[in-house]
Parts: sequence; structure tokens; C-alpha cells
Amino acid sequence: MQSIRVDSTLIDCFFIYTMESKNRQAFHEYYFEDKLVAGMVLAGTEVKSIREGKVSFSDSYCFFHKHELWIKGLHIAEYKFGTTNNHMAVHDRKLLLNKKEIRKWENKLKEKGFTVVPLRIFFTESNLAKLEIGLGKGKKLHDKRETIKNRDAEREMKKYIK
Repeated sequence: MQSIRVDSTLIDCFFIYTMESKNRQAFHEYYFEDKLVAGMVLAGTEVKSIREGKVSFSDSYCFFHKHELWIKGLHIAEYKFGTTNNHMAVHDRKLLLNKKEIRKWENKLKEKGFTVVPLRIFFTESNLAKLEIGLGKGKKLHDKRETIKNRDAEREMKKYIK
């Protein structure tokens, strides 16, 4: 902790390091109906790699197994200072949610076209790693083009306002 003096008063400076990794491609591929924040079961070296930002969402998705929600295909790189106890980069990880939320999403997932997609990984104020997941429906090609057109139009409007 570092202290600085401003007008004869001491102020303690805490450097808050926030790390967040987003799955930007998911917003391009899906419409999201609902979002949840879930905890994850992680090893210590996995947490350290997430803090360094060594996370890749490519080809990752969530699935239900025995009334539990799991994430598959999430790549968390091995921690470079890890020893023989280092984790595997890609393996299934359990997500922590309430039973009520799990049942609700499991029923919605049975409907045609819905999938559970990881959106972002972040740390809370109490330094817990959390994963935001979304219940999404896939976009068609013309929907993607429309989204791009709307985004470009908004960008042009902001440009003229300034």
C-alpha cells in the first residue's frame, strides 16, 4: 500500500487491478434472452492465468450433465510459473449456480434453438472469478448484416454530433 500527501492529509492508495475477458464473437453470433453470473470451480494456477488474461473463448459452450451446468472448451493457458501441479489448458469445468436457476435454464434449453454461451470472465471485488453466461438463440446471416448496418449508422451519428 502506498500513501500520498495532498493538502496536509494522507491518502492511502489502493491500486485496483481489474481483469475482464469478453467473448466478442458471441454477441455477433447470438441474440441473448437472459444472462446469469456463475461461479467456477478452478485450480489455483487457473486463477493466476485468468488474472494474466490468458483466456480464450473460441469453441467454448455450456452443457447440462446430471442437473449440473458445465463449460466445455474454455482454454485457460498454463501458468508459466506453475510446477508439476499446473492445470490442463482445456478441460470441463463445473459452474456454480442455484438449483432454481439451473432448472429454469434447463427447461428453456429443451426448446428448439437455445444454447448457453459464455460471455465474459471477470473478478468480483472480493477477488472471486466469475463467468457471465447467456441464454442465446443463433442469428441468421441477414440478422448479422442488419446488426452491422445499425452499428455503422450509430457510429456515423456520433461522428456528426461531435
